[in-house]
Amino acid sequence: MYYYLLACVCWLNFSYRSYPVLERIHLEILTAIKEHGTLTKAADSLYLSQSALSHSIKKLEGQIGTPIWKKDGRNLRLTAAGERIQTLANRVLPQFLHTELLLNQIAKGEMGSLRIGMECHPCYQWLLRVIQPYLEQWPDIDMDVKQEFQFGALGALFSYEIDVLITPDPLYKPKIDYIPVFDYEHRLVVSTSHKLAKQGFVLPEQLSEELLLSYPVEPQRLDIFSQFLNPAKCSVKKHKNIETTEIMLQMVAAGRGVCALPGWLVDEYSKSMPIKSLRFGKEGISKQIFVGIRTNEQHIDYLNDFIEQAKKTK
Repeated sequence: MYYYLLACVCWLNFSYRSYPVLERIHLEILTAIKEHGTLTKAADSLYLSQSALSHSIKKLEGQIGTPIWKKDGRNLRLTAAGERIQTLANRVLPQFLHTELLLNQIAKGEMGSLRIGMECHPCYQWLLRVIQPYLEQWPDIDMDVKQEFQFGALGALFSYEIDVLITPDPLYKPKIDYIPVFDYEHRLVVSTSHKLAKQGFVLPEQLSEELLLSYPVEPQRLDIFSQFLNPAKCSVKKHKNIETTEIMLQMVAAGRGVCALPGWLVDEYSKSMPIKSLRFGKEGISKQIFVGIRTNEQHIDYLNDFIEQAKKTK
């Protein structure tokens, strides 16, 4: 029996040594090379000497039996193997940083941080109503709200750039859970003096001469196109992007165009502006706001409480 166990240990040691060992420093080096392009700048960004950086990569290249980078003039270019490792680094390094942040917060006695990604331009007013009571309940939580992401909103959730994604258009993927928190109706917004203002609903062909104002989002992601105009093979006369809700509604109120927004938001602004909302067709467009989180984090108390507060806020 002793000799059998000894043979197993030797085999395991041999098997372990026969595979290359990827370390965190390798991922950081290749990410720095990808970002800076030269050995000097990559080494400086990591506070390493050039010789230490080169030695680390040469050792890994010896283990895997293929180059990881090659010279391209004064710059360095990743090989196919290097690109594969760097793609892994894009996923893994943010998780290292996120875990270190959580451990540091635990060591300091802090509760944690909540980084919210917004993929819903008109939802800020609603989010403010969620945040106020939530922060009263969790005063030690550090909160941040982001709208721009390096790899898209869903990519930011996968890479631990954010902890929560607020979106009306969930893209279902493994290891991501979406919880519906708010039902609403998407509606057309016009000036009270507009020729359509006396109608209860609008038909697709009635927008053919209109200027449509919208947030700077790809047209195929706008519900007015995907769920209303495109199925009827209709369009608008002109489409213009506007960054902010307030300016968009000011232009609508002045008769300079129409837009599509959540009904609850229009109801709020219509109290102080000459605007009115119409249903899209007789049936309207029903929508929901979703909160997306990573599946393995459902147990975190302050995340669950944020979702519960979102469900209660209208």
